[in-house]
Amino acid sequence: MKLKDLLAGAEVLELHADENLEITGVSYDSRETQKGDVFVAISGYAMDGHAYIGKAKEAGAVCAVCERKPETGIPYVLVKESRRALAMLGVNWFGHPAEHMVMTAVTGTNGKTTTTYLLKAVLEQAAGAKVGLIGTNQNMIGAEVLPTERTTPECFELQKLFRRMLDAGCTHVVMETSSHALYEGRVHGIRYDVGIFTNLTQDHLDFHKTMENYCDAKAILFQNCNIGVYNADDPWSKRMMKDAPCEKFSYAEKAEADLRAEEIELGADHVAFTAVTKSERVKIWVGIPGGFMVYNTLDVLAAAMKLGVSLEKSADALRRVPHVKGRVEVVPTPDRDYTILIDYAHSPEG
Repeated sequence: MKLKDLLAGAEVLELHADENLEITGVSYDSRETQKGDVFVAISGYAMDGHAYIGKAKEAGAVCAVCERKPETGIPYVLVKESRRALAMLGVNWFGHPAEHMVMTAVTGTNGKTTTTYLLKAVLEQAAGAKVGLIGTNQNMIGAEVLPTERTTPECFELQKLFRRMLDAGCTHVVMETSSHALYEGRVHGIRYDVGIFTNLTQDHLDFHKTMENYCDAKAILFQNCNIGVYNADDPWSKRMMKDAPCEKFSYAEKAEADLRAEEIELGADHVAFTAVTKSERVKIWVGIPGGFMVYNTLDVLAAAMKLGVSLEKSADALRRVPHVKGRVEVVPTPDRDYTILIDYAHSPEG
């Protein structure tokens, strides 16, 4: 691929390389650099990739993408932000895979994993889709399970995963999108059909410092989606959606919303409620307990509606979904007068 094609969409400040230079690979770790690569120098929190441009050149890199002039002699491209440039290089290198699938992203402090698993099940059962999933527990291509190291992969690896999903026949992708990934630009260059906001409670303040910064990082998602589905009961939703240019669709238990839960019933092994819109009322039953599961189900119903799946079809699929591993997972206790639950609670609210 020619350098000029690889750089399409990246914010280039200065070009100090032949734009027709033939590139045979992309790397951002000098230990993995191959002959003919472009090496992207990322300024991280523990290490600065600019210090490894020399090693990348020794390994065969023919060009560097960086935020400041290299200390070693190598053709280079000066960019405003290396990670966002790497994201666009990934988009171009792998042939814009996300543009050929229906993309849904979920952000919020709690509920992301459960929401993605439930939505995947609904789309597969009710819409006949083959769904790729990216999340905290694992990544999946249909039924195939792939290991994962963090909620949202590094941008180049993310595009590589999208390509693999597309080649495997995936029609849809459902992914967790962390505030770190949004703020750092790991999901830069992706346009989502639907973005979902679950809730915002205290978390990651070691990184974001304030709740306002944390909220604003997550709000980046709604600058890059066609439809924003959000929890109208969450006090941060107004700030989250305030400047969002996308179509907005709300869900709630208490507030006025496009989709509401009424007649809520909480059991030791399930939640049940009536999903209400302006035009219909549909009974919903999900075999996962907990009051918060009403919200985790409402956002799935809302997203599925905006993706063309009726409430009736979603309700039928949700009745059959299994427990999400490690998320309010009920351990069978036959003939005992207590219930055991396995859950992942990483925040005060959780």
